[in-house]
Amino acid sequence: MNIRLSLLALLVFLIAPALPSAAADRVALVIGNAKYPDADTPLKEPVNDARSVADELKRDGFTVEIGENLTGEGMRQAFERLYGKIKPGGVALIFFSGFGIQSNRQSFLIPVDARIWTEANVRRDGFSLDMILDEFNNRGAAVKIALIDASRRNPFERRFRSLSAGLAPVITPNGTLVMYSAALGSLIHDNGRDRSLFVQELLKEIRVPGLTAEETLNRTRADLTHASQDEQVPWISSSLAENFSFIPGPRPAAGLSEQQAPEPAPPPPAPRADPLPPKAETPASPPPERPVVAALPNNDAPAAAQPSLADDPTVKSLSARIADNPDDVGALYRRGQVYAGKGAYSLAVKDFDDTIRLSPKDVEAYNNRCWARAVIGDLQAALRDCNEALRLRPNFVDALDSRGLVNLKSGLTKNAIADFDAALKLNPRLASSLYGRGLARQRSGAVSEGEADINNAKAIEPNIVQEFAGYGVR
Repeated sequence: MNIRLSLLALLVFLIAPALPSAAADRVALVIGNAKYPDADTPLKEPVNDARSVADELKRDGFTVEIGENLTGEGMRQAFERLYGKIKPGGVALIFFSGFGIQSNRQSFLIPVDARIWTEANVRRDGFSLDMILDEFNNRGAAVKIALIDASRRNPFERRFRSLSAGLAPVITPNGTLVMYSAALGSLIHDNGRDRSLFVQELLKEIRVPGLTAEETLNRTRADLTHASQDEQVPWISSSLAENFSFIPGPRPAAGLSEQQAPEPAPPPPAPRADPLPPKAETPASPPPERPVVAALPNNDAPAAAQPSLADDPTVKSLSARIADNPDDVGALYRRGQVYAGKGAYSLAVKDFDDTIRLSPKDVEAYNNRCWARAVIGDLQAALRDCNEALRLRPNFVDALDSRGLVNLKSGLTKNAIADFDAALKLNPRLASSLYGRGLARQRSGAVSEGEADINNAKAIEPNIVQEFAGYGVR
């Protein structure tokens, strides 16, 4: 018996280099956040994707913790546990599926209980990917990997217009490999399936033995680009200094496709403890530049007469704060944003009136009131608001874009083109300014130039035509 054990030990020692690193040296945190209270409906993909990725990483020798629908405190504790497991010279990996926000040239992963109304709230409630990777490095991880599926349009962008779409590039320490499911600054739309195309292609390539991690992700990018017909092109950044593989082993033979390569059978799906409800049929989310336009029976009706507003928990909470303190300028401004986001523009204007009365230099309130007034057709008052916003903050891109809408609706096409031109110099991918300029150019006789602008805007934001129709502009 002792001889057999000795032979077994020798065998393990001899074949160990061909096996994945010990689980203690490979640690991963996998997060799927789907149930955001501020969203219209839960996301369908993140939890299923997180479970599939976690199962695969376990097979590949990782010690994996999976978190579903984590709050800010839950994410903080999960990261602390992950940091504590990192071994010097080991591998640390984060997979996140949910909502992400770009702010101040950083990407932030958002917990389900985030309360975001301003960019300062993003930094308060979100988790900076740059800081996560820095902590991986500080703990001694030799290989640091981040797989982020968070390039979705999120409900928080409806509340303020200064955020950039999509995710930002990461400043990575040496030995880092980062992959976003979409290109920098771009957005992906819910495909209506239970799992994302990104994770589907990622898992297919991870299961091919003998590939370096860089090769795995580059093949994933090629597969996804092809599968999406060039509509979704992932972004990859690498500073890896060693040939880390998810599954070490002999490389696939030349010409052997990934479908032919050995692939372990996936496990049967785990039973769901709390199945997500099917997603309701709702209008596609609007671009980040403006709040969503909801179909309401009467924008001038009081909140109590509109069930969608009367039952809204955020409106209730903010209204209670205002009842306790009528001069709570923050609550007034935020409620105005909620009203605008639900299409109750007259109510929004009233709250922005009170905001400006209490805070006469609130440039964001002037800009938001300008836009809300433009939508409901109070064009002269809207123009005064935009002019004041630009006096307080020259080259304020959102106010230029809003004033462009005012001028477009007023029939002042030359002024509209000038405003949209100025906005696009500051943000060349601002879909609303591209589309608005395209309409203004067509109305001024520059048909081909206008068509080019409109097509470029549609490429950035497929729902831009419906958005402008909601503003009364066709």
